[in-house]
Amino acid sequence: MRHRVRGRKLKRTASHRAALLKNLSAALIKAKRIKTTLAKAKELRTFVEPLITKARVGDLHSHKQIMDLIKDKDTVKELMSNVIPTVGDRPGGYTRVVKLGRRLGDAAEMAMIELVDFNEVANAKAAANKEKKSAKAESKKKKNEVEDANVVEETTSK
Repeated sequence: MRHRVRGRKLKRTASHRAALLKNLSAALIKAKRIKTTLAKAKELRTFVEPLITKARVGDLHSHKQIMDLIKDKDTVKELMSNVIPTVGDRPGGYTRVVKLGRRLGDAAEMAMIELVDFNEVANAKAAANKEKKSAKAESKKKKNEVEDANVVEETTSK
């Protein structure tokens, strides 16, 4: 039974799996978007998001903890200088996994994992939707406003 056993094995030993996740996370931070299998992308998401959360603290200790996992100085510098200012106010959910279909050679499910705030197309679409929603809410608010009626004459009946 696999009760409460976390993570995917990916048909690798523990050391090979750790090396794979470290390399994939470095590639994701450098390129902002990578294409891999769906299982690797989902497992990478659970590896990268805590790294970004640690990097948001921004002190020396968190910097060294990240350097302990990702050995590439340029990648860590990229994370601290470019990625963190962009996702600094986001409370979580720094990555997005998009399914791409099946690979021709072995029919493995492929996916693209990307850092959310670095996709210009999706950000532009979200901004356009936000503008539409605000305009719609504003027009709805104008319709719901009731104009005050002018009182011409009050009569009391006895």
